[in-house]
Amino acid sequence: MQFGIFGVGDVARDPLSGRTPTEYERIKALVETAKLAEDVGLDVFAIGEHHNPPFIPSSPTTLLGYIAARTERIMLSTSTTLITTNDPVKIAEDYAMLQHLADGRVDLMMGRGNTGPVYPWFGKDIRDGIALAVENYALLRRLWREDVVDWEGKFRTPLQGFTSTPRPLGGVPPFVWHASIRSPEIAEQAAYYGDGFFHNNLFWPKEHVRRLVDLYRRRFEHYGHGRADQAIVGLAAHIYVRANSQDALREFRPYYDNSVYGGGPSLEETMAQTALIAGSPQQVIERVLAYRENAGGDFQRQLFNVDGIGVPHKVVLEQIELLGEIVPVLRKEFARNRPADVPEAPTHPALAAGARDAQDEEGRR
Repeated sequence: MQFGIFGVGDVARDPLSGRTPTEYERIKALVETAKLAEDVGLDVFAIGEHHNPPFIPSSPTTLLGYIAARTERIMLSTSTTLITTNDPVKIAEDYAMLQHLADGRVDLMMGRGNTGPVYPWFGKDIRDGIALAVENYALLRRLWREDVVDWEGKFRTPLQGFTSTPRPLGGVPPFVWHASIRSPEIAEQAAYYGDGFFHNNLFWPKEHVRRLVDLYRRRFEHYGHGRADQAIVGLAAHIYVRANSQDALREFRPYYDNSVYGGGPSLEETMAQTALIAGSPQQVIERVLAYRENAGGDFQRQLFNVDGIGVPHKVVLEQIELLGEIVPVLRKEFARNRPADVPEAPTHPALAAGARDAQDEEGRR
């Protein structure tokens, strides 16, 4: 099972100090968090894609390429790649290039994003969001899997005899997770292709998460990719950890109250209903282990948001250090009684080995 951190790269005011970091400081801080995540033994660093203030990761491949050169082991991912407003040709080329630079340590989470104005900025209509996600991803898959592509669709100019370059590393494209919080069509899309489904469940009650993940699992089995319990599922959590829960709640409350969380249910109510955890290491462990119920069984990826909403960089680094102590316990507990035929999260070496085995089997027929 993979454990890691993710963020959206917001530039937010610290409600305690009153200070807002510069864009330069936030970009450099993200690099430092990724390096520390690798140092403490985490598996994944993921960053979103946004094209509007107060966010800075408008070019995830640039940031992840820079991080790839300064790390050796950690998987580099996106917490959203905008499949709706990006040209699938550019996604195919950019992420294949990143895959080569990072020696295969790359996968993607495809999403539609949550910023309505981004659609007209890139010449798209938000009312076409689902249709864009379906058509663009179908083209992206072909660009990565076919050397020469002829294509005609609704939302972009046709392609004739087109080859995207570079080709995926070793002929094996990056693994794709389809990220969604509310759209059954995206769960269906992930299941149809046998891809992963990542539910960014930060703001949604457990019952909603379970319904959407269960839909994905059922449809994964329907399309013949394996049993429902073998589907590839990822979940999110927002955490703030201190040695004791009282300190965690006291410190985190002003950030909660002055962020997108504020103005609604209390911190305690939100924690009871969603994947927000402010507490001790043991409380984080117990809550995350209970996510098996939300996911309808064993799952493959757990990402933690420890960054953003004005939390100072020094505190973010402290949270990552604490995750370095929490994750080994979670790893051991999740491994206990995990069925041997439930797959791990896909990696490039595993996917490449599977492709070689399939070729060998075809050659023996």
